[in-house]
Amino acid sequence: MASRLLSKVLRGSFSRGLTRQLVRPYASEASLNQPITRSSLLPNGLTVATETNPYAQTATVGIWIDAGSRAENPKNNGAAHFLEHMAFKGTKSRSQHQLELFIENIGAHLNAYTSREQTVYYARTFKNDANTAVEILSDILQNSTLDEKAIDRERDVILREQEEVDKLLEEVVFDHLHATAFQGHSLGRTILGPKENILSLKRTDLLEYIAKNYTSDRMVLVGTGGVDHDELVKLAEKHFSSLPTSPDPTSLGAPRGEKPPFTGSEVRVRNDELPQAHIAIAVEGVGWTSPDYYPLLVAQSIIGSWDRSLGSAPHLSSRLSHIVHKNQLANSFQAFNTSYSDTGLFGIYLISENKEQLDDLVHFTCKEFWRLHTSVTEAEVERAKQQLKASLLLSLDGTTAVAEDIGRQLITTGKRNTPKTIEEIISKITVDDVRSVAGKYLWDQDVAVVGVGPADQE
Repeated sequence: MASRLLSKVLRGSFSRGLTRQLVRPYASEASLNQPITRSSLLPNGLTVATETNPYAQTATVGIWIDAGSRAENPKNNGAAHFLEHMAFKGTKSRSQHQLELFIENIGAHLNAYTSREQTVYYARTFKNDANTAVEILSDILQNSTLDEKAIDRERDVILREQEEVDKLLEEVVFDHLHATAFQGHSLGRTILGPKENILSLKRTDLLEYIAKNYTSDRMVLVGTGGVDHDELVKLAEKHFSSLPTSPDPTSLGAPRGEKPPFTGSEVRVRNDELPQAHIAIAVEGVGWTSPDYYPLLVAQSIIGSWDRSLGSAPHLSSRLSHIVHKNQLANSFQAFNTSYSDTGLFGIYLISENKEQLDDLVHFTCKEFWRLHTSVTEAEVERAKQQLKASLLLSLDGTTAVAEDIGRQLITTGKRNTPKTIEEIISKITVDDVRSVAGKYLWDQDVAVVGVGPADQE
């Protein structure tokens, strides 16, 4: 239900009553016959973006909405996720059974997810059925009945989902991390919401959330694979032209609301029955549009990830992995760089059954963070850049992954950087850039720490 990368189509001004197309192919890419991202802005503010592959037999179409649990308040926390469940429970023209049968009959796959800042509904289908998928998405987004009985039935489903999430210690740790780092702010609340909200949310709460957040200027319709841009624009005008616009429209990529304050703090959930301690350490990171975003990604790649169960564990390039492996300090670790519209979390997630040396584990981890500022080498930076570029490119495999990349970038930054552009940005990052951002964000900064399990030493 949650989600975690970036790309380049510029939004521009438009004339009311006209659909303005923004086609921005890059000369080097056009000459290499690389796919081109095209973007159009409808009169009501809805953005339509495509990346066409004339050889693809399948397509992905989806709606990316610039609203998630961050757009909630304490009373309706969980509404965005609840709506995601209700979207498939029937519309004014289709019952739940008819909707499910219709999707099965065309061999399509319909899905949705909610994150802290986004809600996404998308469909994967044969290219000839892409127009049908757009109509289905329009129907569930604009005409869901939100039947009271269906809402009551879905409460139990979401509560069971919450129970399953509570068993995933990584999810538990990161929920605690957000709660302690962004205290008193909606970004610190969970996506599913507290149990009491799941039990008490009413149809009016869901309708109010839709009216406030499901507006055209906060949405992007994305099509990838076997789709035609002009045809998708016509479909958007047909099915989404009645979408309302926010009273005070804001450009895609612009922060909404106040920036959450970061609080250096600590949370321990001690449970000595757990065999391993789960620890997260984080400093305040940066938003998607920050010029320091990519240098911090390189810094994250230098710290890297490690798992002792893998055969290559003793031979990875990460210096921290050598220290942890040699001294048997942990079972695994994973550096992370989580970004939001105006802030972020940069840190590391550690799992260890060595309960007696948790303080050593945290000490060497922090020391490695600080080394990024004082003595990271050019060889480390170059290696991390290559690994980062490879991981970014490998993640764009398939029409759904490309649609996800386009939708997320347009929602978070208002434009799309193509893979080639991102590769060029990363290639220009120097060792001085990494040392600079490490000094700015990691050196002597407030830290948020979470420990779950037998974590009484760190």
